[in-house]
This record gives sequence, structure tokens and C-alpha cells, in this order.
Amino acid sequence: MKPQKPILLHGFDKSGHSHRAELMLRLLDLPFDFHQVDLAGGEQRSEAFLTLNPFATVPVIEDDGFVLADSCAILVYLATKYDPDGSWLPRDAEGAARVQRWLSVAQGPVFNGPCRARLVTVFGADFDHALARATAEKLFATLDSVLADKTFLVNERPTIADVALYSYIAHAPEGGVALDPHRHIVAWLKRIEGLPGFKPMPATKAGLLAA
Repeated sequence: MKPQKPILLHGFDKSGHSHRAELMLRLLDLPFDFHQVDLAGGEQRSEAFLTLNPFATVPVIEDDGFVLADSCAILVYLATKYDPDGSWLPRDAEGAARVQRWLSVAQGPVFNGPCRARLVTVFGADFDHALARATAEKLFATLDSVLADKTFLVNERPTIADVALYSYIAHAPEGGVALDPHRHIVAWLKRIEGLPGFKPMPATKAGLLAA
């Protein structure tokens, strides 16, 4: 199933949240247009954008009149609507619950760890960098153990759980968090990067200015 017209993705190309949505669109081979939101210029606080998302965050998608914000919600929507065989989001109760568990990790330890560490070093955000790094390192130790005998997080095939965790973990070194000690995570990242349609999030350098 394909949309009748391209899905419009409002995002920021160096946002891991935005990259989740973009990556899912690409992995599902869905047509889409990308609108780069000028975060530094405050576009996310404009009246037009707040109409789309009153929380003033990216990403947001528009799909034939349907508007949806929040990266994990977008993953669920795209997988439910455009992947009818249920490979990206299992339809059985146990499989769906296992995916949801990892979506919670994406919004919790991933956000508070590698995401926040990168926000400090790349965008100058006012977070406790030492705490964010410690959170990331604790997460990575656990995740590396989980992936020791797994191909992907839930099944032998990738799901939206893998997409939700990928972007900020892959870019953790930009926040000062090393990946090299965690060989199972590194191998998992490479498996995701080998999927048809994969496109990476652009690399950044510490010290850039953003909103």
C-alpha cells in the first residue's frame, strides 16, 4: 500500500527524532517530501507550526489531511497503515508489547542519555553532560548484553523498535559517548545500516548553535 500523494515530513535533518520518522519512510519505500523546520530561527514557535503541533517539536507528518506529531507515534502509524503484513510492528499481543517496551526505552534512557549528551556538545543545550553520559553508558552496557544473542531487538527481523533506538545511539560519539566497547551494539547498528532504503542522519560537529 502506498499513499495517494507524498507524505509531508516537517523535520530537522540533524534531529534524531526527525531521523526516526524519515528512516521509517525510507525503509517502507514511501514517497515523501521533507520540509526543513528552521529551529534556530524559531519556526517551530510560529502560529502555522503550532497549528500542526502545539508542543512546538519536530517531527510532524501530514498524510492526506491527517496530521501527527511525535516520532514514536509516527513510527506506529506508518507501520500500521503501510506495512499490512506486520513485520515492522507485530500484530500479536506479545510482539506488540515487546516493541512498546523498546519505544519506552527510546523515550526514556535513550533521550536522557545519548540524546541529551549530544544536545549539550553539538547544540549547546543546558543539560548535565556528565549525568547524560553516565545514563548512556549504563544503557549501553545493558543493551549490549541484550543484543549478545539477538539479531534485532524483538525478532530476527527489524521492527520499529530498532528504528526508534537507532539514530541517537549511532550518533552517541558526537555526545562524547563511545560505542567501540560495545561490540554487539556496533554489529546491530551495522545490520540496520545494511537494510534496503537506509540513509544515515548527517554527522555534526560539537559546538554548533541551535534552538
